[in-house]
Parts: sequence; C-alpha cells; structure tokens
Amino acid sequence: MSTQPRKQRKYIHKAPLHIRHKLMSVLLSEELREEYHRRSLPVKKGDTIKVMRGDFKDHEGKIENVDLKNYRVMIEGMSVQKPDGNKVFHPVHPSNIMILELELEDDERNEILERKG
Repeated sequence: MSTQPRKQRKYIHKAPLHIRHKLMSVLLSEELREEYHRRSLPVKKGDTIKVMRGDFKDHEGKIENVDLKNYRVMIEGMSVQKPDGNKVFHPVHPSNIMILELELEDDERNEILERKG
C-alpha cells in the first residue's frame, strides 16, 4: 500500500461503496467506547451525533441522510437558508462528528459489535 498522498486521495476517490461505508467511520463517545470496547463505528441513519468542528459546533441531532458518494452526513436541525429562501441541509464530514447514541434496530450493526467486541 502506498503512502503517497496523491495515491491515498485516488484510493478514497475511486473506492467502491462497501469500502466507502467503512471510510465513513465516526468516533464514539466515552460511554459508548467503554460499553462496546470500540473507538469508532461506521455512521448510520438514525444515530444521535454531536458536531465537534465547524459553524455548527456542539450541535446535537439525529442523522437524516448519509451521502457515500461525497463522504458527507446530513443532520436534522442543521440547515442553511439559500438566497432564494429555500432551506438545505448543511453537509458535514464524518471526521468532524461524534456518535452519542447508536441506532441498534438493525441486525447488521449488532453483528458488527458482537464480532468485533
């Protein structure tokens, strides 16, 4: 595996969806780290998160949408008003957020926690 920045950028840009999902991993809060013995997990719609950086720092909300193509997460309550009056979600990169509560309705995530834990 190369350590050259240009090749790392190319790898991320050309990654297939199943690898992009893993690249969308998000930091877990202290309580979740102790409970699940994991540092991070891939982000999922329905998780409650806290924004750590940017204009919306310290904002908490649920994830509305995960954009694997552009590596962005849309969070409820985080919208910007466009000049024409429309409100649009303000996308956030997953490296700038932290998961506070997990959405555990899905069996896939439970399998991940059991396998890795």
